[in-house]
Amino acid sequence: MAVVTSSLRCATAAALALALHHHHQPAFLDVRLRFPRHRIPTRMAMSSSPASAPHQAGPWYAVPDLSLRDHSFAVPLDHSSPASPSAPHITVFVREVVTAGKEEAPLPYLVYLQGGPGYESPRPTEASGWVKKACEEYRVLLLDQRGTGLSTPLTTSSLSQITSAAEQVEYLKHFRADNIVKDAELIRRHIVPDAKPWTILGQSYGGFCAVTYLSFAPEGLKAALLTGGLPPLGKPCTAETVYRACFKQVQQQNEKYYKRFPQDIQVVHEVVRYLSESEGGGVLLPSGGRLTPKMLQCLGLWGLGFTGGFERLHYLLERVWDPILVPGAKKSISYYFLKEFDMWVGFDQNPLYALLHESIYCEGSSSKWTADKIFNENRSLFDPVKATEEGRPVYLTGEMVFPCFFDEINALRPLKEAAHLLAEKEDWPPLYDISALNNNKVPVAAAVYYEDMYVNFNIAKETASQIAGIRLWVTNEYPHSGLRDGGPHVFEHLMGLLKGKKPLF
Repeated sequence: MAVVTSSLRCATAAALALALHHHHQPAFLDVRLRFPRHRIPTRMAMSSSPASAPHQAGPWYAVPDLSLRDHSFAVPLDHSSPASPSAPHITVFVREVVTAGKEEAPLPYLVYLQGGPGYESPRPTEASGWVKKACEEYRVLLLDQRGTGLSTPLTTSSLSQITSAAEQVEYLKHFRADNIVKDAELIRRHIVPDAKPWTILGQSYGGFCAVTYLSFAPEGLKAALLTGGLPPLGKPCTAETVYRACFKQVQQQNEKYYKRFPQDIQVVHEVVRYLSESEGGGVLLPSGGRLTPKMLQCLGLWGLGFTGGFERLHYLLERVWDPILVPGAKKSISYYFLKEFDMWVGFDQNPLYALLHESIYCEGSSSKWTADKIFNENRSLFDPVKATEEGRPVYLTGEMVFPCFFDEINALRPLKEAAHLLAEKEDWPPLYDISALNNNKVPVAAAVYYEDMYVNFNIAKETASQIAGIRLWVTNEYPHSGLRDGGPHVFEHLMGLLKGKKPLF
């Protein structure tokens, strides 16, 4: 069916406003569909002296059609502690990117905030995608958020240097959006001439960070672009709201997947049956972890919500069994499949994602393993063994972290106690200031994906209604991975909204 475009005002969504009990200014929608404990809005202290961030910049180097330069900054582990040479510091890494030949051009700055939490910024190999488009008019800064990439990366091995689980939690609590924003502000005052405001682009969790930025340091922003990254607001812990909505969307994605590949219903049944009947309820993975029926469901995280994910998942399941070379030989899951599973899940390389995923929804309250709670409430639908016994499709899960990860994933086992302490931690500081968002003056444009499996459409609309002046582009031309799939188009469309090239009505 043809693309239908219309313009709506978020201000007309009175029910959303009543639900959040806050007056707000109107936000604008550019809709493009292809059918099928109390918040404390206290401003964060952004008073770190530039002198507290020694800065090192490397020489320019090249990839095809781009020039790049590496920057590293020493920043406080805890920005709220008094500045002191003896206070713990970490390194934050930034890669500067410009079109080849524009190294000295007086370009404005655009900072990219990656999704996650716990994932580093992209590593450009050539001028392509949204980076190429952005470099037409910006000096792009690819920020490795603290704990990722080259920014004092937190890995199982590096965290093992902290031997107490309680001390690990005290360290990890500094790696959420509030401190990512403080890092960015410190860097801005160092790197931008006259410390002028810059533009930010936040993808997914990077968009959550952008809303934290709008809440507590809007003076540092010239504009904000968000793609699939409007966080839930309004409760001490919004994880339950998120997971209830996400389970419904995940169910729909499973139904679409099995409609595309009905033959995989039986394939997954066979795998679940094999795993449940194996000694210990699973089989050993090359990484040293264990593949169980519930772990198998984790394939949905990458297979159900991204462009090409359905196809990749189907082709992976094609290779699940070893061939029978000798009549009567025992059936076994192939090494190929087990190795691919390890690489698909990837929590061993990015433990920060598993450790902090639920805490990104917490402000003055604990998460208490919310995803696992909602999974158990939906066990009649999502129990893989029961579904197999009843001949129903086995539903895979989405962006959810479960306690069993810290038993079944070998690299996460040493962090199990810390993970449970984090799930019970209540004294998380504020991440958003709804009053500041209601009075926002920073130009904001956001892509909201209608069929996003990771950031629920309705929750995103509710949040948008609280950000004064936001311009929304609602589309199902792309899933959550729109910035990767159609980067130049997505970037150009959002810039058009910011620059007034797209009509408000």
